[in-house]
Amino acid sequence: MKIKQILCALAFTSMAATAIAQQAPAGERPQLDPSTLSEAQIAQTQKPQALFKLAAIYKQNGDLERLTWVLRRLIALRPHTGDLKLALAMAYAAQGDKSKTYETLLAMQKQGLGYDLSNNKNFEKVTDTEVWKYVVQGLQANLKPFGEGKVAFTLPQGDHLYESLAFDPQRKQLLVGSVRDGTIQLVGKDGKLQDFIAPNAQNGLWSVYAMAAVPEDDALYVASTSSVYFKDFKKDDYGKAGVFKFKLSSGKFVEKYLLAPDGDARTLSSLAAGRGGLVFAADGLRNQIYRLDGRELKLTVQNPQLTSIRGLALDGEGKKLYFADYSLGLFGVDLAAGKGFDVEYDPATLVLGGIDGLYWYQHALVAIENGMVPHRVMRLSLNADGRKIARATPLDAGSPELKLPTYGAIDGDGLYFIANSQKNAYGTYGTPKDDAKLEAVRVFRSDLNFNMSASEPSGGLPMLPAARSKPGEGVFRNVEGGSSTASAG
Repeated sequence: MKIKQILCALAFTSMAATAIAQQAPAGERPQLDPSTLSEAQIAQTQKPQALFKLAAIYKQNGDLERLTWVLRRLIALRPHTGDLKLALAMAYAAQGDKSKTYETLLAMQKQGLGYDLSNNKNFEKVTDTEVWKYVVQGLQANLKPFGEGKVAFTLPQGDHLYESLAFDPQRKQLLVGSVRDGTIQLVGKDGKLQDFIAPNAQNGLWSVYAMAAVPEDDALYVASTSSVYFKDFKKDDYGKAGVFKFKLSSGKFVEKYLLAPDGDARTLSSLAAGRGGLVFAADGLRNQIYRLDGRELKLTVQNPQLTSIRGLALDGEGKKLYFADYSLGLFGVDLAAGKGFDVEYDPATLVLGGIDGLYWYQHALVAIENGMVPHRVMRLSLNADGRKIARATPLDAGSPELKLPTYGAIDGDGLYFIANSQKNAYGTYGTPKDDAKLEAVRVFRSDLNFNMSASEPSGGLPMLPAARSKPGEGVFRNVEGGSSTASAG
């Protein structure tokens, strides 16, 4: 989220005040004037959209004190959004508060966030000290490219919207899926494609959003949705989605498991699978996770406070499911107990927001963070029970090739992933905004063993000590006001 979006002028004053007023008991809901709201009232607000609107109002009216109250509340609700913290630092700077400006920016630098503030006029009131120079240098240092990863190959340019990869270790073959035409193709080391699976009357495949290979079962699971991005989209198929099973060895269609359409939009955008038919799919629009049970997809996880479920990852034993919420970070589900838990970590030194891809590797989670500045790939080593991050190590960060990294697949000790997703080049109705501006998709490879044995990385972020807080007890406590997961059984 960009600062312009956070503080842009919005004409919804009454809506923002009403959203706050509605949090009072019935019969005690006065019409509130934003200019009279107290810090305590703002601190009780649960709706981020109301707060964004208030932030725009206070910015426009020059009410910097209330603007800082709102931004602090937004950060409490969206703790992983670096641009919100930058906006708060700007608000402090506009008031000439050097101490709070520096404190905020130094905390961001410690978390690994990077920005170039050397010529930023929003900070002109606080730039006349040596401390400011130190702050600027620290944030700039976090922007420097780090890691040894590189582009492995480039996919053909055009209107394909490649968003998913899978790996077949038996045949040492990568597969790539297209959102636009619903095809799945084999990828050679030179990036050349070979036809493998295509939509037809038998399989009924739509846009391919995610894939998961299970070589032990000779299975390829595909999360597919009838989206407006699909070139052969039919109005009657709106809202349809499901998990499709194919033979990994041959691409032969086996079976599909569809969700019952209810007339509303959905997108099955993430997938995790293990041997024996253990399959999970996430709806990133509705923030629900489904489990394949027999021939039916059953709701397993839902939480009204989640914002956007992205990556899914199963641990090596199939006992825990991990998932990323784009704004709120990492969570887990104990599958045997049917209970959710927080993934514990030290928020002072680690940002876990903006995660798209999530993968399991040698008792660690590997996360692709495209909502982090700079974009990066992190290895998050877990403690023995898998509920705490014992050490966080950057693998690649700040590379100019990582324009919009999204999803990938693990091949041995390497993570191959889409480095420059083209999804932002498409409009609301699923077509390219400008065909001439579509770039060839680059597939990047990060070494998952990079800095594996070092006590400290040679550059970039520090590794973290083991978290000391207690693991969750069936509730996602990182989600303010959160509730228990649905049954995982």
